[in-house]
Amino acid sequence: MKLGVNSVLFQAFDFPTACRHIALAGYDGIEVSAIKGMCEHLALERWRDQVEGIRHAASANGLRLLSMEVAALEETRLLPAFEAAAALGIPVVNIGPGGKSKSTDDLERSIALMACMAAEAAKRGVTLCVKAHVGACIDDTPTTLEAMRRIPGPGFGIDMDPSHIWRAGEDPAVALRKVVSRVRHVHIRDCKGRGPGPGSPADQACGRGDIDLAAYCRVLSDAGYDGPVCLEVIGAGALDLSAVCTIAAESRGYLNALRRTT
Repeated sequence: MKLGVNSVLFQAFDFPTACRHIALAGYDGIEVSAIKGMCEHLALERWRDQVEGIRHAASANGLRLLSMEVAALEETRLLPAFEAAAALGIPVVNIGPGGKSKSTDDLERSIALMACMAAEAAKRGVTLCVKAHVGACIDDTPTTLEAMRRIPGPGFGIDMDPSHIWRAGEDPAVALRKVVSRVRHVHIRDCKGRGPGPGSPADQACGRGDIDLAAYCRVLSDAGYDGPVCLEVIGAGALDLSAVCTIAAESRGYLNALRRTT
């Protein structure tokens, strides 16, 4: 498994700063945040102007470009995201499913659009990954399995985030066994309680919450998963650099210990 950090944790800082401190914490790589309205270390409207800077910041710090998070399921954002990912050698673009929980119509629309976008991703050698998301039309294991069944092919995969599955009332390790054959990316963080949100940024640090991440990582290891496992901590925009770096470093120590023992 390749350990990384979604640069959204460093949303108050520029991308070179994020790279430097993620590398200092000992991670293998970085997930580039292209989340409109939250953190755009990569602005998709002008991605060509940023390619060299992103590539240099990562390589200068010995980091792999593991993935990109766009979040939104929108063709106008995903097509340039796939182009940018191909240019940067980023293998995975992550999204949420959109829509509303328990809406059959929204689920149908989301799956149809994801199938189309996955085909476009595959043309560029990229994998589109979706994760179950609290409140969205794909929000638990059954709806994830439905998307897997309906979207075959190498351009589509699952981004498995234990915190969303936990808040859906499931056991993440049990749920992971059901979908791990199509998992191509993991967003990871901890969570205290069952939500609705994931908690404060500090409580999202791996090892501080209630999720059995050891059992979760054991399932990944048993399945032979060797893809990205990227820390995704949201809500850190008001934190100073020392607080952000503490979350990154603490989580890396915890995850690396699990990686060594599973």
